[in-house]
Amino acid sequence: MRILVVAASKHSSTAEVADAIGAELESLGHVVRREPVETAEAGDAEAVVLGSAVYMSRWMGPARDFAVRNAAALAALPTWVFSVGLAGAEADDPLRIERAVLAGVDPVGATVFSGRLDPAVLNLRERSVTRLTKAPEGDLRDWNAIRGWARTIDRELREHLAPAP
Repeated sequence: MRILVVAASKHSSTAEVADAIGAELESLGHVVRREPVETAEAGDAEAVVLGSAVYMSRWMGPARDFAVRNAAALAALPTWVFSVGLAGAEADDPLRIERAVLAGVDPVGATVFSGRLDPAVLNLRERSVTRLTKAPEGDLRDWNAIRGWARTIDRELREHLAPAP
C-alpha cells in the first residue's frame, strides 16, 4: 500500500516521530512517501498519516494548511492523525486539538505522543512558556508506543482493505 506520512515539526521531535512511523510501516511492506508537509499533496497515496507538534493547544500552521489543501483526498482516504506535545498534551481527546480542521476527515485513528523538550534549542519566548508551565524537560517520546501505533495502522489498513465476503 502507498502511504503518505507528513508532519509539521519546529524542533525536529515530531519529524522524528513521523520518520519512525514511516520506517515501521515500510518494514511491514508498505511503500512510504515522507515529504515536507508544506509542499506535500496526497497524490497517488492510498492512505495518509498526518501529524503535528502542538503549541499552545494548536497544531502548527503547515499541518492545518495541509489538511485544508487536501481535504477532499483526506475525506476519501483512510487517514490517521497524531499530535506531539509536552508530556502528551491533550491526551484525553486527541482530535480536540484541531477538531474544526479535521471535521471532514473522519480519521480512522488519532493519538497523542509525548515529545522532547530541550531548552537549548528554544527561543526566549518558548523557554519562558515552558518554565511558567513547568513543562518536563528531556526526551519523553515512547518509541515502542510510536512503533506500536504504526503496527496498529497496518492492521487497520489490512482490515479496511479486506475483500468483502
